[in-house]
Amino acid sequence: NRAAGVATAVFGASLFTRDAAAVSDAPNPNYIVNPGDRVSVRVWGAVEAETLGQVDGAGMLFLPQIGPVRLAGTRAGDLQRVVEAEVRRIYTQQVQVYAVLLSTQRIGVFVTGFVRMPGRFGGSAADSVIDFLVRAGGVDAARGSYRDIQVRRGGGVVASLDLYRFLIDGQLPALRLQEGDTLVVGRQHAVVGADGAVRNNFLFEVPGRAMSGRELIELARPLPSATNAIIQGSRDGRPFSRYVTLSELQGASMTDQDTVSFITDSPSRTIRINVEGSRIGPSVLVADRDTQLCNLLNYVAVDPLLANTQGVFLLRPRVAAQQSRTMEEALDRLERQLFLATSQTTGVSLIRTNEAQLVSQFIARGRRTRPDGLVVVMDQNGQCAPVRLEDGDVIVIPERSQTVLVSGEVNAPRAILWQANLTVADYVRQAGGYAPRGASSTMMIRRASGELVLDLNQTPRPGDELIALPRLDPRYLQLLTDFTQVAFQIAFAARAVR
Repeated sequence: NRAAGVATAVFGASLFTRDAAAVSDAPNPNYIVNPGDRVSVRVWGAVEAETLGQVDGAGMLFLPQIGPVRLAGTRAGDLQRVVEAEVRRIYTQQVQVYAVLLSTQRIGVFVTGFVRMPGRFGGSAADSVIDFLVRAGGVDAARGSYRDIQVRRGGGVVASLDLYRFLIDGQLPALRLQEGDTLVVGRQHAVVGADGAVRNNFLFEVPGRAMSGRELIELARPLPSATNAIIQGSRDGRPFSRYVTLSELQGASMTDQDTVSFITDSPSRTIRINVEGSRIGPSVLVADRDTQLCNLLNYVAVDPLLANTQGVFLLRPRVAAQQSRTMEEALDRLERQLFLATSQTTGVSLIRTNEAQLVSQFIARGRRTRPDGLVVVMDQNGQCAPVRLEDGDVIVIPERSQTVLVSGEVNAPRAILWQANLTVADYVRQAGGYAPRGASSTMMIRRASGELVLDLNQTPRPGDELIALPRLDPRYLQLLTDFTQVAFQIAFAARAVR
Protein backbone atom coordinates (compact mmCIF):
# COMPACT_ATOMS: atom_id res chain seq x y z
CA ASN A 1 0.00 0.00 0.00
CA ARG A 2 1.22 3.46 -0.93
CA ALA A 3 1.30 6.26 1.61
CA ALA A 4 -1.26 9.02 1.17
CA GLY A 5 1.32 11.78 0.68
CA VAL A 6 2.00 13.90 -2.39
CA ALA A 7 1.58 11.80 -5.54
CA THR A 8 4.92 11.19 -7.27
CA ALA A 9 4.45 7.85 -9.09
CA VAL A 10 2.71 7.69 -12.46
CA PHE A 11 -0.24 5.33 -12.58
CA GLY A 12 0.83 2.27 -14.58
CA ALA A 13 4.57 2.57 -13.95
CA SER A 14 4.55 -0.55 -11.74
CA LEU A 15 3.60 -2.58 -14.82
CA PHE A 16 7.20 -2.38 -16.00
CA THR A 17 9.11 -2.86 -12.74
CA ARG A 18 9.62 -6.59 -13.39
CA ASP A 19 12.36 -8.05 -15.54
CA ALA A 20 11.51 -9.27 -19.02
CA ALA A 21 10.54 -12.94 -19.08
CA ALA A 22 12.55 -15.32 -21.22
CA VAL A 23 10.97 -16.18 -24.56
CA SER A 24 9.20 -19.52 -24.21
CA ASP A 25 8.29 -22.00 -26.95
CA ALA A 26 5.34 -23.26 -24.91
CA PRO A 27 2.24 -21.33 -26.06
CA ASN A 28 -0.73 -20.78 -23.84
CA PRO A 29 -3.96 -22.71 -24.53
CA ASN A 30 -5.62 -19.63 -26.04
CA TYR A 31 -2.92 -19.13 -28.65
CA ILE A 32 -4.22 -19.34 -32.23
CA VAL A 33 -2.20 -21.62 -34.52
CA ASN A 34 -0.70 -19.75 -37.47
CA PRO A 35 1.36 -20.64 -40.56
CA GLY A 36 4.96 -21.38 -39.57
CA ASP A 37 4.10 -22.96 -36.21
CA ARG A 38 5.65 -26.40 -35.56
CA VAL A 39 3.24 -29.23 -34.68
CA SER A 40 3.86 -32.87 -33.72
CA VAL A 41 1.19 -35.50 -34.51
CA ARG A 42 1.34 -39.27 -33.84
CA VAL A 43 -1.33 -41.83 -34.82
CA TRP A 44 -1.28 -45.50 -33.79
CA GLY A 45 -3.62 -48.47 -33.70
CA ALA A 46 -5.39 -49.40 -36.94
CA VAL A 47 -2.95 -47.13 -38.75
CA GLU A 48 0.54 -45.93 -37.86
CA ALA A 49 1.53 -42.35 -38.76
CA GLU A 50 3.83 -39.73 -37.31
CA THR A 51 4.79 -36.29 -38.50
CA LEU A 52 6.74 -33.32 -37.19
CA GLY A 53 6.35 -30.27 -39.37
CA GLN A 54 5.29 -26.68 -39.87
CA VAL A 55 1.87 -25.39 -40.74
CA ASP A 56 2.19 -24.25 -44.38
CA GLY A 57 1.13 -20.93 -45.84
CA ALA A 58 -2.35 -22.29 -46.54
CA GLY A 59 -2.75 -23.20 -42.89
CA MET A 60 -2.51 -26.96 -43.54
CA LEU A 61 -0.39 -29.77 -42.06
CA PHE A 62 0.03 -32.98 -44.09
CA LEU A 63 -0.43 -36.28 -42.22
CA PRO A 64 0.84 -39.46 -43.95
CA GLN A 65 -1.94 -41.96 -44.89
CA ILE A 66 -4.51 -39.36 -43.84
CA GLY A 67 -3.92 -36.24 -45.90
CA PRO A 68 -3.84 -32.51 -45.20
CA VAL A 69 -5.49 -31.18 -42.04
CA ARG A 70 -6.39 -27.50 -41.61
CA LEU A 71 -4.91 -26.21 -38.35
CA ALA A 72 -4.56 -22.45 -38.89
CA GLY A 73 -7.04 -20.57 -36.71
CA THR A 74 -7.28 -23.40 -34.17
CA ARG A 75 -6.73 -22.71 -30.48
CA ALA A 76 -3.69 -24.49 -29.08
CA GLY A 77 -5.92 -26.00 -26.43
CA ASP A 78 -8.24 -27.45 -29.11
CA LEU A 79 -5.45 -28.89 -31.30
CA GLN A 80 -5.79 -32.46 -29.98
CA ARG A 81 -9.55 -32.49 -30.54
CA VAL A 82 -9.36 -31.07 -34.09
CA VAL A 83 -6.67 -33.51 -35.28
CA GLU A 84 -8.42 -36.47 -33.67
CA ALA A 85 -11.70 -35.57 -35.39
CA GLU A 86 -9.97 -35.44 -38.80
CA VAL A 87 -8.31 -38.85 -38.26
CA ARG A 88 -11.50 -40.53 -37.04
CA ARG A 89 -13.30 -39.22 -40.09
CA ILE A 90 -11.24 -41.78 -42.06
CA TYR A 91 -10.37 -44.38 -39.43
CA THR A 92 -13.41 -44.69 -37.20
CA GLN A 93 -12.24 -47.46 -34.86
CA GLN A 94 -9.15 -48.68 -33.03
CA VAL A 95 -7.09 -45.57 -33.58
CA GLN A 96 -5.39 -43.28 -31.07
CA VAL A 97 -4.16 -39.73 -31.71
CA TYR A 98 -1.70 -37.46 -29.92
CA ALA A 99 -1.15 -33.88 -31.18
CA VAL A 100 0.82 -31.05 -29.60
CA LEU A 101 2.00 -27.60 -30.64
CA LEU A 102 5.78 -27.63 -30.23
CA SER A 103 6.67 -24.03 -30.91
CA THR A 104 5.21 -20.89 -32.36
CA GLN A 105 6.59 -18.72 -35.08
CA ARG A 106 9.54 -16.56 -34.01
CA ILE A 107 9.17 -12.89 -34.86
CA GLY A 108 11.07 -9.65 -34.40
CA VAL A 109 9.25 -6.47 -33.36
CA PHE A 110 10.58 -2.91 -33.26
CA VAL A 111 9.77 -0.91 -30.11
CA THR A 112 10.40 2.82 -30.30
CA GLY A 113 9.12 6.17 -29.12
CA PHE A 114 9.29 7.14 -25.46
CA VAL A 115 10.57 3.87 -24.01
CA ARG A 116 13.69 3.29 -21.92
CA MET A 117 15.52 1.04 -24.42
CA PRO A 118 14.18 1.40 -27.98
CA GLY A 119 15.22 -1.24 -30.52
CA ARG A 120 14.32 -4.56 -32.15
CA PHE A 121 13.33 -7.42 -29.85
CA GLY A 122 12.74 -11.07 -30.58
CA GLY A 123 9.82 -13.10 -29.36
CA SER A 124 7.09 -15.44 -30.44
CA ALA A 125 3.87 -14.75 -32.23
CA ALA A 126 2.09 -15.65 -28.99
CA ASP A 127 3.65 -12.71 -27.13
CA SER A 128 1.53 -9.64 -26.39
CA VAL A 129 2.28 -5.96 -26.85
CA ILE A 130 3.05 -5.71 -23.11
CA ASP A 131 5.68 -8.47 -23.40
CA PHE A 132 7.59 -6.48 -26.01
CA LEU A 133 7.22 -3.23 -24.04
CA VAL A 134 8.73 -4.96 -20.99
CA ARG A 135 11.69 -6.12 -23.11
CA ALA A 136 12.23 -2.49 -24.10
CA GLY A 137 12.38 -1.43 -20.44
CA GLY A 138 8.81 -0.18 -20.36
CA VAL A 139 7.32 3.24 -20.95
CA ASP A 140 9.52 6.16 -19.86
CA ALA A 141 7.41 7.38 -16.92
CA ALA A 142 8.70 10.96 -17.18
CA ARG A 143 8.14 11.41 -20.94
CA GLY A 144 6.13 8.53 -22.40
CA SER A 145 2.41 7.91 -22.64
CA TYR A 146 0.57 4.96 -21.12
CA ARG A 147 -2.54 5.85 -23.10
CA ASP A 148 -1.20 6.42 -26.62
CA ILE A 149 0.60 3.31 -27.94
CA GLN A 150 0.31 2.44 -31.64
CA VAL A 151 1.00 -0.79 -33.52
CA ARG A 152 2.20 -0.01 -37.04
CA ARG A 153 2.40 -2.48 -39.91
CA GLY A 154 3.18 -1.81 -43.55
CA GLY A 155 3.17 1.96 -43.10
CA GLY A 156 -0.23 2.11 -41.38
CA VAL A 157 -1.64 1.92 -37.85
CA VAL A 158 -3.36 -1.42 -37.24
CA ALA A 159 -4.17 -0.93 -33.53
CA SER A 160 -4.01 1.61 -30.70
CA LEU A 161 -3.50 0.62 -27.09
CA ASP A 162 -4.57 2.38 -23.85
CA LEU A 163 -2.86 0.64 -20.94
CA TYR A 164 -5.35 2.18 -18.48
CA ARG A 165 -8.04 -0.07 -19.95
CA PHE A 166 -5.81 -3.07 -19.25
CA LEU A 167 -4.86 -1.90 -15.73
CA ILE A 168 -8.42 -1.12 -14.70
CA ASP A 169 -10.62 -3.47 -16.74
CA GLY A 170 -8.14 -6.09 -17.98
CA GLN A 171 -8.89 -5.27 -21.63
CA LEU A 172 -6.32 -5.72 -24.42
CA PRO A 173 -7.03 -5.57 -28.17
CA ALA A 174 -7.23 -8.97 -29.87
CA LEU A 175 -4.08 -8.49 -31.92
CA ARG A 176 -1.43 -10.98 -33.08
CA LEU A 177 1.90 -9.33 -33.70
CA GLN A 178 3.79 -10.19 -36.89
CA GLU A 179 7.36 -10.07 -38.08
CA GLY A 180 8.45 -6.49 -38.66
CA ASP A 181 5.68 -4.80 -36.64
CA THR A 182 6.56 -1.56 -34.87
CA LEU A 183 5.31 -0.42 -31.46
CA VAL A 184 5.40 3.37 -31.04
CA VAL A 185 4.93 4.88 -27.56
CA GLY A 186 3.69 8.46 -27.90
CA ARG A 187 4.68 11.48 -25.87
CA GLN A 188 3.16 11.96 -22.44
CA HIS A 189 -0.12 13.86 -22.35
CA ALA A 190 -1.31 16.13 -19.53
CA VAL A 191 -0.86 14.70 -16.02
CA VAL A 192 -3.11 15.29 -12.99
CA GLY A 193 -2.14 14.16 -9.47
CA ALA A 194 -4.42 12.85 -6.73
CA ASP A 195 -3.37 12.63 -3.08
CA GLY A 196 -4.80 12.71 0.42
CA ALA A 197 -7.77 10.52 1.34
CA VAL A 198 -7.67 8.32 -1.78
CA ARG A 199 -7.02 4.66 -2.49
CA ASN A 200 -4.99 5.36 -5.64
CA ASN A 201 -2.40 8.01 -4.81
CA PHE A 202 -0.88 8.50 -8.28
CA LEU A 203 -0.25 10.87 -11.15
CA PHE A 204 -2.88 10.12 -13.80
CA GLU A 205 -2.38 10.77 -17.49
CA VAL A 206 -5.12 12.66 -19.31
CA PRO A 207 -6.08 11.35 -22.78
CA GLY A 208 -6.63 14.90 -24.06
CA ARG A 209 -5.76 18.35 -22.77
CA ALA A 210 -8.04 18.25 -19.72
CA MET A 211 -9.53 15.71 -17.33
CA SER A 212 -12.97 15.96 -15.78
CA GLY A 213 -13.39 15.62 -12.05
CA ARG A 214 -15.71 12.67 -12.59
CA GLU A 215 -12.97 10.75 -14.42
CA LEU A 216 -10.39 11.61 -11.74
CA ILE A 217 -12.72 10.37 -9.00
CA GLU A 218 -13.16 7.06 -10.85
CA LEU A 219 -9.38 6.66 -11.15
CA ALA A 220 -8.33 7.91 -7.70
CA ARG A 221 -11.20 6.27 -5.76
CA PRO A 222 -11.53 8.61 -2.73
CA LEU A 223 -12.04 7.09 0.70
CA PRO A 224 -15.53 7.25 2.24
CA SER A 225 -14.24 9.86 4.71
CA ALA A 226 -13.29 12.31 1.93
CA THR A 227 -15.73 15.23 1.75
CA ASN A 228 -13.86 18.01 -0.04
CA ALA A 229 -10.99 18.59 -2.44
CA ILE A 230 -8.40 21.30 -3.09
CA ILE A 231 -7.46 21.85 -6.74
CA GLN A 232 -4.03 23.43 -7.16
CA GLY A 233 -2.22 24.31 -10.37
CA SER A 234 -1.70 27.25 -12.68
CA ARG A 235 -3.97 29.14 -15.07
CA ASP A 236 -2.63 31.66 -17.58
CA GLY A 237 0.79 31.55 -15.92
CA ARG A 238 -0.56 32.34 -12.45
CA PRO A 239 -0.98 30.09 -9.40
CA PHE A 240 -4.47 28.65 -9.14
CA SER A 241 -6.22 27.14 -6.13
CA ARG A 242 -9.84 26.18 -5.60
CA TYR A 243 -11.68 24.55 -2.71
CA VAL A 244 -14.66 22.39 -3.72
CA THR A 245 -16.92 19.65 -2.44
CA LEU A 246 -16.77 16.25 -4.10
CA SER A 247 -20.04 16.92 -5.92
CA GLU A 248 -18.62 20.19 -7.27
CA LEU A 249 -15.40 18.42 -8.25
CA GLN A 250 -17.29 16.14 -10.63
CA GLY A 251 -18.12 19.12 -12.84
CA ALA A 252 -14.67 20.72 -12.59
CA SER A 253 -11.93 20.46 -15.21
CA MET A 254 -8.24 19.77 -14.46
CA THR A 255 -5.33 20.57 -16.76
CA ASP A 256 -1.69 19.51 -16.99
CA GLN A 257 0.24 19.45 -13.67
CA ASP A 258 -2.84 20.10 -11.54
CA THR A 259 -2.95 18.40 -8.13
CA VAL A 260 -6.18 17.46 -6.38
CA SER A 261 -5.93 16.83 -2.63
CA PHE A 262 -8.88 14.93 -1.19
CA ILE A 263 -9.53 15.84 2.45
CA THR A 264 -11.96 15.17 5.27
CA ASP A 265 -13.31 18.58 6.15
CA SER A 266 -16.69 17.82 7.67
CA PRO A 267 -17.09 17.20 11.41
CA SER A 268 -18.54 13.87 12.36
CA ARG A 269 -22.15 13.98 13.49
CA THR A 270 -21.50 11.41 16.18
CA ILE A 271 -18.98 10.90 18.97
CA ARG A 272 -17.57 7.76 20.53
CA ILE A 273 -17.73 7.35 24.30
CA ASN A 274 -16.02 4.59 26.31
CA VAL A 275 -17.48 3.27 29.55
CA GLU A 276 -15.25 1.73 32.22
CA GLY A 277 -15.73 0.46 35.73
CA SER A 278 -18.80 -1.17 37.24
CA ARG A 279 -21.06 -1.65 34.23
CA ILE A 280 -23.24 -4.38 32.74
CA GLY A 281 -23.79 -3.12 29.20
CA PRO A 282 -21.41 -2.37 26.31
CA SER A 283 -18.11 -0.59 26.87
CA VAL A 284 -18.43 1.69 23.80
CA LEU A 285 -21.35 3.98 23.01
CA VAL A 286 -21.97 6.17 19.96
CA ALA A 287 -24.00 9.33 20.50
CA ASP A 288 -24.84 12.66 18.87
CA ARG A 289 -22.31 15.45 19.24
CA ASP A 290 -24.55 17.50 21.55
CA THR A 291 -25.30 14.65 23.97
CA GLN A 292 -25.25 15.51 27.67
CA LEU A 293 -23.62 13.18 30.19
CA CYS A 294 -26.75 12.93 32.33
CA ASN A 295 -28.82 11.79 29.34
CA LEU A 296 -26.28 9.20 28.24
CA LEU A 297 -26.01 7.71 31.73
CA ASN A 298 -29.65 6.65 31.36
CA TYR A 299 -28.49 4.17 28.69
CA VAL A 300 -25.66 2.66 30.77
CA ALA A 301 -26.80 -0.47 32.59
CA VAL A 302 -25.33 -0.97 36.08
CA ASP A 303 -25.98 -3.08 39.15
CA PRO A 304 -27.17 -0.56 41.78
CA LEU A 305 -25.82 -2.77 44.56
CA LEU A 306 -22.29 -2.71 43.11
CA ALA A 307 -21.95 0.57 41.22
CA ASN A 308 -21.25 3.88 42.96
CA THR A 309 -23.41 6.05 40.70
CA GLN A 310 -22.65 9.15 42.81
CA GLY A 311 -18.93 8.77 42.15
CA VAL A 312 -19.04 8.87 38.34
CA PHE A 313 -16.29 10.94 36.70
CA LEU A 314 -14.92 11.62 33.21
CA LEU A 315 -11.47 11.10 31.72
CA ARG A 316 -11.09 13.62 28.89
CA PRO A 317 -8.07 13.52 26.50
CA ARG A 318 -8.27 17.26 25.81
CA VAL A 319 -8.07 18.07 29.53
CA ALA A 320 -5.16 15.65 29.95
CA ALA A 321 -3.25 17.52 27.24
CA GLN A 322 -3.93 20.86 28.96
CA GLN A 323 -2.79 19.49 32.32
CA SER A 324 0.38 18.13 30.74
CA ARG A 325 1.23 21.55 29.27
CA THR A 326 0.57 23.27 32.61
CA MET A 327 2.83 20.82 34.44
CA GLU A 328 5.63 21.28 31.90
CA GLU A 329 5.44 25.06 32.27
CA ALA A 330 5.55 24.80 36.08
CA LEU A 331 8.53 22.44 35.94
CA ASP A 332 10.33 24.81 33.57
CA ARG A 333 9.78 27.71 36.00
CA LEU A 334 11.06 25.65 38.91
CA GLU A 335 14.12 24.62 36.91
CA ARG A 336 14.90 28.25 36.04
CA GLN A 337 14.55 29.28 39.69
CA LEU A 338 16.90 26.47 40.65
CA PHE A 339 19.70 27.50 38.28
CA LEU A 340 19.31 31.28 38.67
CA ALA A 341 19.37 31.33 42.48
CA THR A 342 22.39 33.12 44.04
CA SER A 343 24.24 32.33 47.29
CA GLN A 344 25.65 34.91 49.71
CA THR A 345 27.95 32.59 51.68
CA THR A 346 29.74 29.28 51.26
CA GLY A 347 27.35 27.60 53.67
CA VAL A 348 24.31 28.77 51.77
CA SER A 349 25.96 27.66 48.53
CA LEU A 350 26.43 24.15 49.90
CA ILE A 351 22.79 24.02 50.97
CA ARG A 352 21.65 25.15 47.52
CA THR A 353 23.81 22.50 45.87
CA ASN A 354 22.16 19.76 47.90
CA GLU A 355 18.75 21.26 47.21
CA ALA A 356 19.51 21.41 43.51
CA GLN A 357 20.27 17.69 43.36
CA LEU A 358 17.04 16.80 45.15
CA VAL A 359 14.91 19.18 43.10
CA SER A 360 16.49 17.97 39.83
CA GLN A 361 15.51 14.42 40.69
CA PHE A 362 12.02 15.63 41.53
CA ILE A 363 11.76 17.49 38.20
CA ALA A 364 12.87 14.38 36.28
CA ARG A 365 10.17 12.31 37.97
CA GLY A 366 7.63 15.05 37.38
CA ARG A 367 8.27 15.07 33.63
CA ARG A 368 7.44 11.37 33.52
CA THR A 369 4.03 11.97 35.08
CA ARG A 370 1.11 11.60 32.66
CA PRO A 371 -2.15 13.29 33.74
CA ASP A 372 -5.34 11.37 33.03
CA GLY A 373 -7.57 14.41 32.40
CA LEU A 374 -10.10 13.72 35.14
CA VAL A 375 -13.19 15.94 35.09
CA VAL A 376 -15.42 16.08 38.18
CA VAL A 377 -19.04 15.84 37.01
CA MET A 378 -20.92 15.09 40.26
CA ASP A 379 -21.79 17.76 42.82
CA GLN A 380 -21.58 17.37 46.59
CA ASN A 381 -25.05 15.85 46.62
CA GLY A 382 -24.12 13.20 44.05
CA GLN A 383 -26.12 14.80 41.24
CA CYS A 384 -24.89 14.81 37.65
CA ALA A 385 -23.76 18.16 36.24
CA PRO A 386 -24.95 19.31 32.74
CA VAL A 387 -21.71 18.40 30.95
CA ARG A 388 -21.63 18.06 27.15
CA LEU A 389 -19.67 14.98 26.13
CA GLU A 390 -16.72 15.09 23.71
CA ASP A 391 -15.39 12.49 21.31
CA GLY A 392 -13.02 10.13 23.12
CA ASP A 393 -14.39 10.78 26.62
CA VAL A 394 -14.21 7.90 29.08
CA ILE A 395 -17.03 7.55 31.61
CA VAL A 396 -15.76 5.82 34.75
CA ILE A 397 -18.27 4.27 37.14
CA PRO A 398 -16.43 3.23 40.33
CA GLU A 399 -17.56 0.26 42.37
CA ARG A 400 -19.11 0.76 45.77
CA SER A 401 -16.59 0.58 48.60
CA GLN A 402 -16.97 -0.03 52.32
CA THR A 403 -13.63 1.42 53.32
CA VAL A 404 -11.84 4.75 53.69
CA LEU A 405 -8.18 4.82 52.65
CA VAL A 406 -5.79 6.87 54.80
CA SER A 407 -2.46 7.59 53.09
CA GLY A 408 0.38 10.08 53.01
CA GLU A 409 2.16 11.37 56.10
CA VAL A 410 0.56 9.07 58.68
CA ASN A 411 2.32 6.44 60.76
CA ALA A 412 0.34 3.43 59.46
CA PRO A 413 -1.34 4.06 56.08
CA ARG A 414 -4.24 1.66 55.69
CA ALA A 415 -7.82 1.09 54.54
CA ILE A 416 -10.29 1.45 57.41
CA LEU A 417 -13.87 0.19 57.46
CA TRP A 418 -16.22 3.12 56.96
CA GLN A 419 -18.45 4.14 59.86
CA ALA A 420 -20.98 6.91 59.65
CA ASN A 421 -20.04 8.51 62.99
CA LEU A 422 -16.27 8.77 62.37
CA THR A 423 -14.60 12.08 61.51
CA VAL A 424 -11.33 12.78 59.68
CA ALA A 425 -9.48 12.95 62.98
CA ASP A 426 -10.91 9.56 64.00
CA TYR A 427 -9.62 7.89 60.83
CA VAL A 428 -6.18 9.51 61.28
CA ARG A 429 -5.99 8.18 64.85
CA GLN A 430 -6.82 4.66 63.61
CA ALA A 431 -3.95 5.05 61.10
CA GLY A 432 -1.49 5.74 63.93
CA GLY A 433 -1.69 9.52 63.87
CA TYR A 434 0.34 11.97 61.83
CA ALA A 435 3.95 11.25 60.97
CA PRO A 436 6.59 13.87 61.89
CA ARG A 437 6.05 15.69 58.59
CA GLY A 438 2.26 15.38 58.66
CA ALA A 439 -0.27 17.84 60.02
CA SER A 440 -4.00 18.50 59.86
CA SER A 441 -3.27 21.69 57.89
CA THR A 442 -2.09 19.61 54.93
CA MET A 443 -4.87 16.99 55.05
CA MET A 444 -7.41 16.71 52.22
CA ILE A 445 -10.26 14.41 51.24
CA ARG A 446 -10.43 12.88 47.76
CA ARG A 447 -13.89 11.63 46.87
CA ALA A 448 -14.53 8.64 44.61
CA SER A 449 -15.71 11.12 41.96
CA GLY A 450 -12.27 12.79 41.95
CA GLU A 451 -13.41 15.83 43.92
CA LEU A 452 -10.81 17.19 46.38
CA VAL A 453 -12.19 18.62 49.61
CA LEU A 454 -10.06 20.81 51.91
CA ASP A 455 -12.77 21.32 54.55
CA LEU A 456 -12.01 18.69 57.18
CA ASN A 457 -15.34 19.33 58.90
CA GLN A 458 -17.03 17.34 56.15
CA THR A 459 -17.75 13.71 56.92
CA PRO A 460 -15.80 11.09 54.95
CA ARG A 461 -17.85 8.83 52.67
CA PRO A 462 -17.32 5.20 51.66
CA GLY A 463 -14.61 5.02 49.01
CA ASP A 464 -12.97 8.32 50.05
CA GLU A 465 -9.22 8.71 50.41
CA LEU A 466 -7.73 10.86 53.16
CA ILE A 467 -4.35 12.23 52.04
CA ALA A 468 -1.88 13.85 54.42
CA LEU A 469 0.55 15.89 52.33
CA PRO A 470 4.08 16.46 53.67
CA ARG A 471 4.60 19.64 55.66
CA LEU A 472 7.72 21.37 54.25
CA ASP A 473 10.05 23.38 56.49
CA PRO A 474 11.23 26.60 54.79
CA ARG A 475 14.50 26.49 56.73
CA TYR A 476 15.65 23.53 54.62
CA LEU A 477 14.22 24.38 51.24
CA GLN A 478 14.79 27.82 49.77
CA LEU A 479 12.56 27.18 46.77
CA LEU A 480 9.60 26.30 48.97
CA THR A 481 6.91 28.27 47.15
CA ASP A 482 7.65 27.00 43.64
CA PHE A 483 8.38 23.49 44.84
CA THR A 484 5.10 23.22 46.75
CA GLN A 485 3.12 24.49 43.77
CA VAL A 486 4.69 21.99 41.38
CA ALA A 487 4.43 19.12 43.85
CA PHE A 488 0.71 19.75 44.20
CA GLN A 489 0.23 19.89 40.42
CA ILE A 490 2.10 16.64 39.89
CA ALA A 491 0.36 14.78 42.69
CA PHE A 492 -3.13 15.89 41.67
CA ALA A 493 -2.84 16.72 37.98
CA ALA A 494 -5.68 14.35 37.33
CA ARG A 495 -7.92 15.67 40.13
CA ALA A 496 -10.10 18.74 40.60
CA VAL A 497 -10.61 20.81 43.73
CA ARG A 498 -14.11 21.97 44.54
